[in-house]
Amino acid sequence: MNYTLTSTVGLPGGVKMPILGLGTFLSEPGPTTRQAVMWALEVGYRHIDTARIYDNERDVGEGVRESGISRSEVFITTKVWNDDQGYDSALRACEASLKRLGTDYVDLYLIHWPVPQKRRETWRALIRLWEEKTARAIGVSNFMIRHLDELLGTSDVVPAVNQVEISPFIQRKALVDYCRSKGIVVEAYSPLSRGQRLKDPRLVAMAKKYGKTPAQIALRWVIQQGIVAIPKSVHRERIVENAAIFDFAIDEKDMAEITRWDEHCSVLEAWEPETSNLWD
Repeated sequence: MNYTLTSTVGLPGGVKMPILGLGTFLSEPGPTTRQAVMWALEVGYRHIDTARIYDNERDVGEGVRESGISRSEVFITTKVWNDDQGYDSALRACEASLKRLGTDYVDLYLIHWPVPQKRRETWRALIRLWEEKTARAIGVSNFMIRHLDELLGTSDVVPAVNQVEISPFIQRKALVDYCRSKGIVVEAYSPLSRGQRLKDPRLVAMAKKYGKTPAQIALRWVIQQGIVAIPKSVHRERIVENAAIFDFAIDEKDMAEITRWDEHCSVLEAWEPETSNLWD
């Protein structure tokens, strides 16, 4: 597919989710996040990802408003944090997030982590938010196959999105295949491994071959598979660089080569949902 910065993936109900977005995890609250959002929208991004626990929802909302871009043109995602999970508390958490964002709806609302004993009731709350159109789409984050199997065994509503860590060095092939089989859009956070693997010699060599940066190769590899990517940055030049991935394509041979780089190298360490028993 010939992707562009305005390319989208379809979610239930005709909702369109831009394939590239700006992540804001670890973006400092205040002017730093607000400016990053404004830069991204100026470049052409129309997708911003935040979460209650990031403590920058207010700044995301202010950045969108100050950009002059219509709210209806910007896809905003936020998430219910672990302490707010449960039916009633999740409903209250969404209301508080909307107030901080300064909007009366969110485009995508996610369960941030699959908290045991609470995730099913939290999902029930998200279904209500979706039915009431408070959230245009609902989904999950950090859910592995076992968590999705459990959820789908108790609910007829399939998550629109599963946001998980994916990069050339942690590819989660089985999970991606599972999600596709269920009609769940996969979204990659930390697609650049938080910068930890950008000097990998293989990635550097591939970047040199295409006349691109290692970050651009990593992002293009993700998006070329139809996976949504939300790289985080607060630097204008990096925000611009991350968007400059639509004037080339990685050939089939090199795409296959990158798939051999999978080392299950997570930046999450003890929180990694595929191996940690925190989420059982």
